[in-house]
Amino acid sequence: MSYRFSTETIIPRDLSDVFDFFSDVRNLESITPPWLKFGIVTPEPIEMREGALIDYRLRIRGIPVRWRTRIDAWNPPAYFIDSQVRGPYRTWIHEHTFEQTSQGVRVLDRLRYEFFCGALLDRWLVRPDIERIFEYRRRRMRELLVGS
Repeated sequence: MSYRFSTETIIPRDLSDVFDFFSDVRNLESITPPWLKFGIVTPEPIEMREGALIDYRLRIRGIPVRWRTRIDAWNPPAYFIDSQVRGPYRTWIHEHTFEQTSQGVRVLDRLRYEFFCGALLDRWLVRPDIERIFEYRRRRMRELLVGS
């Protein structure tokens, strides 16, 4: 079964500033919750481009996980898409979209994910974790890019 999740936030900055922030893979560490113990394993420099492979290590509910993503689409400054090549999910596709509005940049995250267990596990464990991670991410983006 495939699940979907989306969230958005407005960052009162210029589109190029916001996309530049996301173009630097090191910034992913700064917007990932500390309880995940997230780290990038791929040696730097990492060129963000279609086909780039990036390896991470993290802990999901205390369990160590290796994760590899591939940049499937790279279209600055409008969007990029990454997908899991290796990791805890059967499918993980994350679309990042950036749109300039009168209030700032609308940052939209859309996920499509599948895992090896059913709807109860999603409802009680997976989905709440994803919601907490992206809530933290939204707060940190605002702190780092806006200062509030």
